[in-house]
Amino acid sequence: MPLLWLVSILCTLLAVAPVAHAAQSAPVTTTRSTATLVTDDDSYMPGRALHVGLMLHLAPGWHTYWINPGDAGDAPTVSVTARGGASGQASTIEWPTPRVLHDGPLTSYAYTGDVLLPVTLSPAPVEGNDGALTLDAEADWLVCAAVCVPEHGTFSLTLPRGASHPSAQAADFARAAASRPVPSPFAATLSPTGTLQVAGSGLSADAVRAAWFMPETAGAIDQDAPQAVAVRDGVVQLALHPGPEFHNGTGLSGIVVLRDGMGRESSLQVQPAPGDVRPIAQQGNDVTRIAVLLAMAFAGGLILNLMPCVFPVLAMKVLALERMARGERRAALAGAGAYAAGVVGSFVVLGGCIAALRVAGQQAGWGFQFQSTGFVITICLLLFAVALNLLGVFNIGMRLGSLGNALPAHMGDFLTGVLAVVLASPCTAPFMGAAVAGALAASPATGLLIFASLGLGLAAPYLLLAAMPGLLGWLPRPGAWMETVRHLLALPVLATCVWLGWVAWLEGGSDGLVLLGVGLVLVAAGCWCLRMAGHADMREDGVHRAGFYRAVAVLALLVAFVGGGVLPLAAMHEHGADRVADGSSAFSPARLAQLRAQGRPVFVDMTAAWCISCLVNERVALSSHAVQAAFAQRGIVYMKGDWTRRDADITAFLHDHGRDGVPFYVYYPAHGAEVILPEILSPGIVLRMTGSDGG
Repeated sequence: MPLLWLVSILCTLLAVAPVAHAAQSAPVTTTRSTATLVTDDDSYMPGRALHVGLMLHLAPGWHTYWINPGDAGDAPTVSVTARGGASGQASTIEWPTPRVLHDGPLTSYAYTGDVLLPVTLSPAPVEGNDGALTLDAEADWLVCAAVCVPEHGTFSLTLPRGASHPSAQAADFARAAASRPVPSPFAATLSPTGTLQVAGSGLSADAVRAAWFMPETAGAIDQDAPQAVAVRDGVVQLALHPGPEFHNGTGLSGIVVLRDGMGRESSLQVQPAPGDVRPIAQQGNDVTRIAVLLAMAFAGGLILNLMPCVFPVLAMKVLALERMARGERRAALAGAGAYAAGVVGSFVVLGGCIAALRVAGQQAGWGFQFQSTGFVITICLLLFAVALNLLGVFNIGMRLGSLGNALPAHMGDFLTGVLAVVLASPCTAPFMGAAVAGALAASPATGLLIFASLGLGLAAPYLLLAAMPGLLGWLPRPGAWMETVRHLLALPVLATCVWLGWVAWLEGGSDGLVLLGVGLVLVAAGCWCLRMAGHADMREDGVHRAGFYRAVAVLALLVAFVGGGVLPLAAMHEHGADRVADGSSAFSPARLAQLRAQGRPVFVDMTAAWCISCLVNERVALSSHAVQAAFAQRGIVYMKGDWTRRDADITAFLHDHGRDGVPFYVYYPAHGAEVILPEILSPGIVLRMTGSDGG
């Protein structure tokens, strides 16, 4: 009896063994991995789906990659062909959810240990052949540790025709299927600025303790950047950092992984719809936070009056005080109100333009208009005309605020306010950075209110002087000195023209300078013609001559301003001299990541040629002997990001830090958290906040 049982068991094993082995090919083995071709069934039948997979057993410390390998690597490929009793081909891998691996400054999406990469084959019958099925496969995969090695294998296995019978590897296929992402039951939306939102019942702070997104498209996001997570009932948001292949998030698909408090992970396949997403932090209508932003905006606008970028407008303000000193209180109040309306209205329009451009996917930030050569040339020509007016070359009013009788009452005051904002926009005063960033992240209504508060801050001192004429008692009596002051105040305006000419050269090269030079000649000719028209008006027989001069003036000015503003858009490219100072290196995210991985301290200076505050900080603080010597002694790498022309990396860096303009300064110590410096620098501030003062 025992002998009979033994024979029976042996017969069963002999019957099963050939079939079981048929579900796995001969292995391809290296010191790094072992690969085989496997199926989930020991037999096949035409018309019945057959799951075939590349089984990889990776040595400890080695990994291979997902469909999007991340910053480095290459995705595996598998191609299976059926012949014999059936035909068919399959090569589309059904990817399991990968792990996120961080290796220094690089991030990869990868698999470690044992991984099965399955494909689904649908065997089609072959007429006149109902025999065995042979599967031939070729596969390529990259394995990496300290080094990366490409590997290749050819495989073959044979399956008999018959009823379905799970193979010894069926459990591996079941685990692979369980690890694949499932279609998301939640609605997914992706904003043009990179905020990914999933919304639906069951999402809460208790159910979602961590989350991250892995895009299927390489380069769609910055994999190395942290993805800040915000959760409230029914909504999870991830702050992604768009990469060069982001394309406003259109068509972007990938995996969202949600981890609960028990450490369990759910992988959801999402293809978010493009749309506007309001950050959760703004959805609660936090009155206190809005009040703080409004106060910061007002304070920033107030301080902006002291910034060098507004000095040219101060000239026109001082001239306007002449009328106040003469006791024309009603006119003074009306003029101040018009000026304030111009300032506030311009801030609101500028803020709305920035927000609209960002929704449209453009990388616009505070002072973005100065990145246009045409805009720089246009403003330079306008200020040159103002300087000529101050010098008495022509006379259409003591200030831009009246333009004589050529414009409605106080329209010039309004235009002076507009010009003040235009010239102030490349500067960032203390408190302004956070206020502007908060405005662009808030709802449209709140954002415009914050920009209006900035304008009120800028206009407040002028409104105060108009409302309290007693404060003007320090002014001397009006007289001939006013004409002298008027001429002297043309000097800072002309100095601003020189600065803008330099910016035009940086942005447009020699073409920019030539176009600016022609425009200056035309403006000078037009202003002279206006002067001659004024002289002709005083003669009884000069009516026709005055009309001729005015027509020539209008033509010259029209050609100058239209040509200076439009031609650069069509004829000039973004070129010019690089503005990287001696002792500094050009900013790049890759270089910054590399230096930080090496433990090197780094000082990042985000600047622009059109930012006067930036230039003052560079001259007063960053280029000082004390700071340069301290940087050299402590081995601090000085990186400069030049935002004179548009630069996607610099824009992304600013957005990552909640900023939308320059100047912006960040110090990365060799070890520890980054340190953000204020907008206005001195050598002492730089030395103290970089730990270079010996403290």
